[in-house]
Amino acid sequence: MKDLLGKRAFITGAARGIGAAIAIELAERGADIAFSYVRSADAADKLRANLQHLGAKAFAIQADSLDPDAVKASVDDAAYLLGGLDILVNNAGVAFISPLEDMPLDQIDQIIGVNIRAVVLASQAAIPHLGDGGRIINIGSCLAERVAFESVTVYSMSKSALLSFTRGLARELGPRGITVNTVHPGPTDTDMNPADGAGAAAMRSHIALGRYGTAKDVAVAVGFIASPSARHITGTGLSVDGGVNA
Repeated sequence: MKDLLGKRAFITGAARGIGAAIAIELAERGADIAFSYVRSADAADKLRANLQHLGAKAFAIQADSLDPDAVKASVDDAAYLLGGLDILVNNAGVAFISPLEDMPLDQIDQIIGVNIRAVVLASQAAIPHLGDGGRIINIGSCLAERVAFESVTVYSMSKSALLSFTRGLARELGPRGITVNTVHPGPTDTDMNPADGAGAAAMRSHIALGRYGTAKDVAVAVGFIASPSARHITGTGLSVDGGVNA
């Protein structure tokens, strides 16, 4: 299915995990891809080669989502390299698991800086490049609306902020034919959150389907939201959480 043929997508924080799966999904649907990474240069090179093997133009951009100037520059660089921009996926995110009383300021700042500020700034930078049919897709969390686990207070706060951001920006950009949505993953088997890791059994007990999702599960949802089939969906969220919030 090549329903994104000719589209140009930029995905933040996509060298591995969910971001890499999203890049592959969009490329398989026909899109050309630029993506950012911070330190995983080897993984970024491997992903770029994989995307090119799929027939996509592919560019890796080193950019730290904690750096406001780098965030904005990466969007402009992606648009330049791709010859324009149709899809922005705000995927980069960080998580620190700690009770609030024990969480150091630098971790709080990182969560807010990457999970909220970088999303706002990347979206702001993308808006001038997007035309009718453009897409902004944020990667949220099942914890945005229901905090089912302890010691994730600040992380949950950061993801819940995307709910209002998505709704507000959808109102702003709707008249221009641009949609804004959020995809909310639940526990997903990646190297950062392995299905056989510490605490996974307890987390799995909250999942109605009884199993972790895969990065591909999330990527398919993003691919749908990016596609023409989702042209009348905006200002909302799509949960891919196996029923955590059922």
